[in-house]
Amino acid sequence: MNKILLVEDDLSLIDGLEFSLQKNGFYVNIARTVKEALAIFEDNNYDLFILDLTLPDGNGFEICKKIRQTSNVPIIFLTASDEEVNIVMGLDIGGDDYITKPFKLNELISRINALLRRSKISNIEQNQLQSNGIMINLIENRVFKNKGEIEVTTAEFRLLCLFMRNPNIVLSRDIVLNRLWDNNSSFIDDNTLSVYIRRLRCKIEDDSEKPKYLVTVRGVGYKWNIIK
Repeated sequence: MNKILLVEDDLSLIDGLEFSLQKNGFYVNIARTVKEALAIFEDNNYDLFILDLTLPDGNGFEICKKIRQTSNVPIIFLTASDEEVNIVMGLDIGGDDYITKPFKLNELISRINALLRRSKISNIEQNQLQSNGIMINLIENRVFKNKGEIEVTTAEFRLLCLFMRNPNIVLSRDIVLNRLWDNNSSFIDDNTLSVYIRRLRCKIEDDSEKPKYLVTVRGVGYKWNIIK
């Protein structure tokens, strides 16, 4: 049975979430403050964390930073707003997913199960990313499609890693640009991103004019589809 720590201070939301999670076969512990969550985390092993952003004595970012010092356990943020500054910060400090309140419980359960599946795979294959016939060797910075190597630039490699680490999640152009910020303080602008997307599709898609894997969500951003 997978063990989840839910960090939330809204009692009405806690009751519904706890019931739904237990009904779906999860063991759930509850914390209502940053202090309580960190104390529980120190004494227990969890398979996944659900962190509310706004808490009485701080925020979920503080808890995420502490967890990431010692663990790669999946983390989902609950946020009352979809402001990109919060989304970007959550992803940058080690969050795996976010969901905006109000949300459907079935959607949350689906995201939890997806993250747990990915976590199990990553524990086995720490040095690889793999889906849709694409495999990334993270140690050697090499990309393969159906076992044949694909030549990619550094920026294309980083872009592909970003999408494959966030499957089935729509990433806005602003989020992608923010995550591809160069360490030497140079910028990747919006037009350059479009070029990278187009070139990457030419290398990984069977038909770059009709992409199946790296798809555009019009008016929003891009998404890496998992094709089963």
